[in-house]
Amino acid sequence: FTPWGHPLIIFRSIICIHYLYSAVFFPHVCFICSLVIYALLGALMFSHVEGNRESNETEEEARKLIETIEWEWFGDPKKKWSFLGSLFFCCTVFTTVGYGHTYPVTRPGKYLCMLYALFGIPLMFLVLTDMGDILSSILSTSYNKGRQLQSKILARLSLASCWKKKRDSKSRSLALRQTKVVLHEPLNIKEVLRHHSSLKIKPGQSRNVEIFEQLIARDNQFLALPRPGKFERWSSCPELDSGAMMNHMIDNIDNIGKRVEKLDVPFWLMMLIVFVYISCAAAILPRWESRLNFEGAFYFCFITLTTIGFGDVALEHPNFFLFLSFYIVVGMEIVIIAFKLGQDRLISLYKKLLQMLLFFHL
Repeated sequence: FTPWGHPLIIFRSIICIHYLYSAVFFPHVCFICSLVIYALLGALMFSHVEGNRESNETEEEARKLIETIEWEWFGDPKKKWSFLGSLFFCCTVFTTVGYGHTYPVTRPGKYLCMLYALFGIPLMFLVLTDMGDILSSILSTSYNKGRQLQSKILARLSLASCWKKKRDSKSRSLALRQTKVVLHEPLNIKEVLRHHSSLKIKPGQSRNVEIFEQLIARDNQFLALPRPGKFERWSSCPELDSGAMMNHMIDNIDNIGKRVEKLDVPFWLMMLIVFVYISCAAAILPRWESRLNFEGAFYFCFITLTTIGFGDVALEHPNFFLFLSFYIVVGMEIVIIAFKLGQDRLISLYKKLLQMLLFFHL
């Protein structure tokens, strides 16, 4: 056998390739296979649900499509592309929602839309990352405060129960000793004064008095010093120095997005926050969108905050929805944080799966 053709060397090479595949390629293959299986399951479900719908639902969808086409092709462009309408379109561009109801038709408008999205989408992601740090701090602080309050309440309840048991046992022991108590006569005032005069002041106590007087004198000297002027206050408060303040601002910019990575909130709590957040908007939105009920508004808000944006739900008054732009930005960040926590849970699940496979393999 040649050195490269020795059976032991070939076997070791196969083992090394196997471990290299298991360590490097298997996690990626596992993720891709999971996504493919998820897509196949989704196709199976939607083909069964949407493929068996009745014809009257299809006619309703066709009527909505005709209304949309009439609005798109025969609507007034000046009314459609007013300032508020254009602002709504810009929000759908840099938030990557893209409903599809409003889109540029002219060639300059298409090029301008691409250029606008090229700079607007990174800016939107930067705002979302910065707001993610703020929301992560608020959620972490609130969750930790809630757990501390819960532990304090439980500790006080347990302490109260223990104190009650101790008091009951003490009262029972006092009731048993009641017959053995001997009452003494109160001390005379002369005996009290005689006992007080017999106490001697220790030398350490006089030394403490001297130290206390020196501290008072030093405080008086400090109060007598002149106060710093308006432009000298930075020397007594180094935090107000412009250089230190600039470095602090740069550090804050460098740390953008790191608080979200350290967020440790239960996944079920985050899902509850997302559900309540969307439900609040779904309860308010039908007040000016008369064609939407709570279910339709909930669906629309979820599609918006997850940046899916099918475009199947058209707003009658999109200008009013612009006032909820802050709601959209905050809601998108909450959904992103929820997805991040879900991703962490999936990674931990994959780690446990790999550990189980490695355990059975060995």
